[in-house]
Amino acid sequence: MGACQFKVRSVGKTAQEAYNRACEEAELEYGTQDGYNGTISTTHGFRDETELYNKSKFNDVSVYIRDRFNSHTMNKRDCSAICVVKPVGNKNKTKSQVEHIVTPGTKKWVLKYVVYNDYNDQLIGSFSTKGDAVKKAREITEKHQTSTYINMEKLLEKGDSKVAKITYKKATNERDGEWIFFGYAAE
Repeated sequence: MGACQFKVRSVGKTAQEAYNRACEEAELEYGTQDGYNGTISTTHGFRDETELYNKSKFNDVSVYIRDRFNSHTMNKRDCSAICVVKPVGNKNKTKSQVEHIVTPGTKKWVLKYVVYNDYNDQLIGSFSTKGDAVKKAREITEKHQTSTYINMEKLLEKGDSKVAKITYKKATNERDGEWIFFGYAAE
C-alpha cells in the first residue's frame, strides 16, 4: 500500500477538535471500513507546526506546506497542523444564563409506581398502586421474555416539573479557530 499527500481545512475550539472533525468528515465521505482510503482519517494524530511556521522564512502557508512535502521528512500516516485563524474563547465572567420557569398555582406531588424495561430502561407505564404496576410488569415480562422492574417515584399531579433552563451564553467576539492539516495518508 502507498501514501498520498493531503491538505484539509477544519475548524474547532482547539486543534484536537478540528482534527477530530476533519477525520469524521473524511469517514462520512469515504467510509470507515477502509484503513487505506487516502484521507486524513488514516493518520494517527497530528503535530502542531504553528510555531515552526511562524518562525520560518515563509509568508504563505501553502509555500510552507509545499516545502515540508518536498523536504521528504514526513512519512506515511504523518499529519501536521498550522493554525491560520486563532480561536477566541469566552472571557465573560458568567458563561451561562438561567431562564426560570414559573407555573402558577400550587404543586401537588403524588406517589406512583413506575414500570421500566430492565434491558434498556424504557418507561412502560406509571400506576397508582403497586398491584397494578406488578400486573403490567408481569404481562410485559411474559409477553416479551424480558425482565422489568418497578420504581416508586414522586411525580407532579399536573404540569411540568421543570423549574429552570440553563443555556450557554456566547461572548460577542467568541469564535472557533481554523487549522490546515497536511500530511501523507495511507492508500
